[in-house]
Amino acid sequence: MGRPASIEDHGVIGDLRTVALVATDGTLDWLCFPHFDSPSVFAALLDPEKGGHFRIAPDLDGSAVVHKQFYWPDTNVLVTRFYSPDGVGELVDFMPLGKEHRMREVVRRMRVVRGQMTFHLECLPAFNYARDPHTVRLLHGGASFLSETLNLTLATSVKLDTDGQRVTGSFTLHEGQSAVFSLREGAPDSCHDTVLGHESSEALFRSTVDYWRHWLAKCTYTGRWRETVQRSALVLKLMTFEPSGAIVAAPTCSLPESPGGVRNWDYRYVWIRDAAFTVYALLRIGFKEEAGAFMRWLEKRIAELPEGEPLPLMYSLDGSEVPREQELWHLAGYGGARPVRIGNGAAHQLQLDIYGELMDSVYLYNKHGAPISYDFWSHLRRLVNWVCDHWRDKDESIWEVRGGKQHFVYSKMMCWVAVDRAIRLADKRSFPADRARWLQTRDTIFEEIMQKGWCAERGSFIQSYESMALDAANLLMPLVFFLSPVDPRMLSTLEALRQPPAKGGLTSDGLVFRYDVEATADGVSGKEGTFNLCTFWLVEAMTRASVTKPELLDEARLIFERMLGFASHVGLYAEQTSPAGEALGNFPQALTHLSLISAAYNLDKALGHRD
Repeated sequence: MGRPASIEDHGVIGDLRTVALVATDGTLDWLCFPHFDSPSVFAALLDPEKGGHFRIAPDLDGSAVVHKQFYWPDTNVLVTRFYSPDGVGELVDFMPLGKEHRMREVVRRMRVVRGQMTFHLECLPAFNYARDPHTVRLLHGGASFLSETLNLTLATSVKLDTDGQRVTGSFTLHEGQSAVFSLREGAPDSCHDTVLGHESSEALFRSTVDYWRHWLAKCTYTGRWRETVQRSALVLKLMTFEPSGAIVAAPTCSLPESPGGVRNWDYRYVWIRDAAFTVYALLRIGFKEEAGAFMRWLEKRIAELPEGEPLPLMYSLDGSEVPREQELWHLAGYGGARPVRIGNGAAHQLQLDIYGELMDSVYLYNKHGAPISYDFWSHLRRLVNWVCDHWRDKDESIWEVRGGKQHFVYSKMMCWVAVDRAIRLADKRSFPADRARWLQTRDTIFEEIMQKGWCAERGSFIQSYESMALDAANLLMPLVFFLSPVDPRMLSTLEALRQPPAKGGLTSDGLVFRYDVEATADGVSGKEGTFNLCTFWLVEAMTRASVTKPELLDEARLIFERMLGFASHVGLYAEQTSPAGEALGNFPQALTHLSLISAAYNLDKALGHRD
């Protein structure tokens, strides 16, 4: 098959249970089924030879075809258009939702809108991360792929052939004609009754478009960059697991943070931190239902927690433990980046910052969503008391370092946030709480950070008590109201972080590295790109500091709009941006999109009516 498309050369479709990635050449090269964290069926993105793919493309020399990909406006329905000397073809990909939704399936409809074109299709699944063998059975109206753990059926009126592993077919369409392919679970004796024609596929298409448009209509953001914010909201919604309200960090695994390197992780799970940040972003722009669903999911997890145990920092979609980390050496890896990993070893780390993000999201949900219950409060109170007992512990921090625990400044600050929000919530709702102890703990944490987390020599808050390295996570200090955005120490930290790496800073042409990999013992080899989340944090920190330094507002806008230029062709972001401007890391990334929403919201508010 050759080299797969680049990470950024993909659109994403989904049905609130899983997603598929579709490249600009019409290849569906990533799908886990039936859920985000299920084993992959198509994973050519991680191995073009063994991973499995589902390609529909013009039967022409590639140089004779121009590709264009875009979303149907205000939806997660993806259109890939092929321009050729013979005509124009349009491939519409979606997973049905809405009132016409019959079953869970991937629908791919190829239509010729001008002239006539011949297309070739090839569907080659590779079940269970290309570890399980399968057989193919041709049926009336399609074909079934049979494996030990999962059966899939491709229903279509196009004649199919098979070599026992894949199905192939060629078909010619004239202007106005279409061919429809529907991939769904099961192994029927015949597909004849379920083959989608033009009218039935059109009804599913319109129903799905209506679903997404009705959902997006709840968005209350009307400022600058409206389309960008709405696309980010649509992406975050795609990463919501509707049956439970859980929110995954990203729908892919092992897309590298370092080209050809070993920084390859599985993000198809529910990080308490990422999901809590997502709740904040969605609440900001009017999506209260999603915030409420996650709060109910979170309440169940905290209620299940044994007395005295720390809260796991991530969960599987159903609330169970994340699978142990495995290395899949039979897969080549994206661009040769190995090992390919599934499961996540960081699930058993101690990351004290999650309590701050959790309590902040609960506080905001109680304020802007719906008042929380007493029972939920009683579970939260137990967590806050645990934080009071353990905030002095070393941990692995937000960046999940694998080089040993330290006293990370960001973790201490988020412990302060956890206790501070608990105090505010208790006072707001007159809930019973050990206020005296909480107040004392909050003040003690604050004083310690100001003494041990501040480095006068560098004129900046530092990464940990053990290291003088800088850390972009400290940009959150004014965002969580730990410090005033114009406190001299915060302005000095901002200035230090904004220096280029050659001068000891973390910023390259406005884009921000999360830390200096050479100065931070993170336990993993290789370099990284700039961290998109941190760039948006910088924008927001500068926006807030502009109350006394107006010149920072124009600079913040410049950085924000420069960052918008690094989005993919359909407005999506991965975790990082490489020195060459390519997307790095899992894709699309919830943290990037939620921080974009927050930065856009606050920057627009600060700019006011200036334009």
